[in-house]
Amino acid sequence: MNTNNIKKYAPQARNQFRDAVIQKLTTLGISADKKGNLQIADAELVGETVRYGQFDYPKSTLTRRDRLVKRAHEQGFDVLVEHCAYTWFNRLCAIRYMEIHGYLDHGFRMLSHPDNPTGFEVLDHVPEVAEALLPEKKAQLVEMKLSGNQDEAIYRELLLAQCHALHRAMPFLFEAVDDEAELLLPDNLTRTDSILRGLVDGIPEEDWQEVEVIGWLYQFYISEKKDAVIGKVVKSEDIPAATQLFTPNWIVQYLVQNSVGRQWLQTYPDSPLKGKMDYYIEPAEQTPEVQAQLAAITPASIEPESIKVLDPACGSGHILIEAYNVLKNIYEERGYRARDIPQLILENNIFGLDIDDRAAQLSGFALLMMARQDDRRIFTRDVRLNIVSLQESLHLDIAKLWQQLNFHQQSQTGSMGDMFAENTALAHTDSAEYKLLMRTLKLFVNAKTLGSLIQVPQEEEAELKAFLDTLYRLELEGDFQQKAAAKAFIPYIQQAWILAQRYDAVVANPPYMGGNYMEAELKNYVSTKYPQGKADLYSSFMIRLIHQTKKNGALSLMTPFTWMNLSSFEEARKEILTTCCLHSLVQPEYHSFFESAYVPICAFTIFKFQSSWNATFFDLSEFYGERNQAPNFHYAIHNNDCNWKYKRSTHDFLSTPGYIIAYSLPNSALHCFKTSPKLNSVSNLKQGLITGDNDSFLRYWHEISLNLFSYNINNIKPKWFPYQKGGTYRKWYGNNEYVVDWENEGYKIRNFYNDKGKLRSRPQNIQFYCKEGLTWTSLTISSLSMRY
Repeated sequence: MNTNNIKKYAPQARNQFRDAVIQKLTTLGISADKKGNLQIADAELVGETVRYGQFDYPKSTLTRRDRLVKRAHEQGFDVLVEHCAYTWFNRLCAIRYMEIHGYLDHGFRMLSHPDNPTGFEVLDHVPEVAEALLPEKKAQLVEMKLSGNQDEAIYRELLLAQCHALHRAMPFLFEAVDDEAELLLPDNLTRTDSILRGLVDGIPEEDWQEVEVIGWLYQFYISEKKDAVIGKVVKSEDIPAATQLFTPNWIVQYLVQNSVGRQWLQTYPDSPLKGKMDYYIEPAEQTPEVQAQLAAITPASIEPESIKVLDPACGSGHILIEAYNVLKNIYEERGYRARDIPQLILENNIFGLDIDDRAAQLSGFALLMMARQDDRRIFTRDVRLNIVSLQESLHLDIAKLWQQLNFHQQSQTGSMGDMFAENTALAHTDSAEYKLLMRTLKLFVNAKTLGSLIQVPQEEEAELKAFLDTLYRLELEGDFQQKAAAKAFIPYIQQAWILAQRYDAVVANPPYMGGNYMEAELKNYVSTKYPQGKADLYSSFMIRLIHQTKKNGALSLMTPFTWMNLSSFEEARKEILTTCCLHSLVQPEYHSFFESAYVPICAFTIFKFQSSWNATFFDLSEFYGERNQAPNFHYAIHNNDCNWKYKRSTHDFLSTPGYIIAYSLPNSALHCFKTSPKLNSVSNLKQGLITGDNDSFLRYWHEISLNLFSYNINNIKPKWFPYQKGGTYRKWYGNNEYVVDWENEGYKIRNFYNDKGKLRSRPQNIQFYCKEGLTWTSLTISSLSMRY
């Protein structure tokens, strides 16, 4: 789809919504100084009004304003602004999508007018819309409309009522009555310069036709913040912005079709599903041993409701939408009633996790929109989604909530004390449920930092599910306090239950972040829990997700391709090759996302069983730009007469140095790894001199006098000596361009310190200087070229 309009609008919208929220918070007496210190005005009651600083509000706003103040103290002012801004942005985007597709029950547009570019259709139909959304206020709203000068007040009432009405179907996105965020809904919504006009006018209706628009809105909404945090140590609250990357549609289809779809076709090879999956890769020809292994592990039948699919970093739901499409075809093939399929998929098959609340909101919304296409009554079916934004347990008053929950119908008072200390004054703290609750909550103290890397014991899955079902029942049937306590605990037990499960297919575009950019807490966690993958956040996810995939299940990922060959990922490669087998891998060209963006990635599918499976590899690096990726990939899938398609056994890579995934090497080269001595057995591999400041210590040959030059490093009188710096691609000989200042045995370089007393240079392996050898450029995106 064309994303130009979204790319232009969404970053501006973030700033506009933030400014509008700050303005509303100011009128509520909530602000911050330039250093971020909170400034909270006292609430002064004046009859039926309350004054916050210079602004008057109805007395009924007190409780909601108090909740905003509490959030400001807990989260900080800027985080509160960010959360409330994207909450209203998400809600209005959702309503815009639904009104264009005719999904609002009353049948009229809320944010626009089909016949009036600056109007609102609901204001032309106040009686009908009020009857649907606010029947108790219908007469009042009609009277206000007849007065002719209260459209702004009417519109605000109807918009908030619309949000309340959508709460039943989408409680993760729309709150019930008395949501504190309502106080921050911007003013002057019906004006021609209101915050709504950009949303309506900035993105043409044709761009709203596919639910994919939701993901692009999110991607570009956070783009400025992403740019601001890239290249720095990333704080917990900035991890979503730093690591989000929208996955191209053709890669999503490849990932899902060759994991979820492949497992179905393994059991039902004649299924019509194959003809509906454009990027499904037929397995390469296998040896008799592998064929026998497959026959032994392939189930005789599969019930659609039993297929579990997880995206542990689901973002705005792009991968889960494709999973929905594949699963829908599977259900239809087995003859399920069309109206039953959407709810069955959402409640039984699809699971998603993220650390970003706004992403999880949009992911849940996108899935419900897919379901709404297939079931017009889905909003009334009380569907319980398994899409969760991981929540931290640090601020929970556990003792108070456990007492209110009254799980065993016995109330007893106690004091809080330490958050996770055993509290014997509370009732039933020796019960299995209480102990399970405490174990679970301890895991999620830093959930926003650690995310889906958190490990929940698989053996607790059944116990967690039983506890969760009881909490759901208490939320509906309990007394007032039980309902509130159950609602508070449900997110933690649900996210623990999802993490404890094992999945038939795990499909993800996990976050990318090198160890140098991780906060200490995250870095220590991945080093301890995932030592094989500690080089990057994405490789830590790779190791984690192998364990979260069922035996004989499938894991499909899009990641940087650095794991395929860099030495820092050797242990990760070893883990994959010795516990799993590669099914297929595609390596796109660097500009496969955007013509202007350089993103070196790969996408691959592995099976969780050890085998000498013959895998299929696709190298698209010769096809420049995003437009050339999908067509050439699709061609190679269905044709063998192309030179960018390779077939290799997983076991071939067990004999390569460091287990590198060298799929493009000819068989003769792979054979050399098995039979010939390694280079390091006949030579020394050393890194040479790092000056710390090339401008100061290097010169071109033609810039110096030969009287001051020598090839003999042991000659201390000359100043300049030859220096190999890599350079451009050149084979065998050449790139002899530089000389280095090594006067007096490199005295200046050896003593080149910064202002803090740290040595900037690295004069290493000096005994090898000026000896015969081979040199090459350390980093290249081209072929290796060595020079004498």
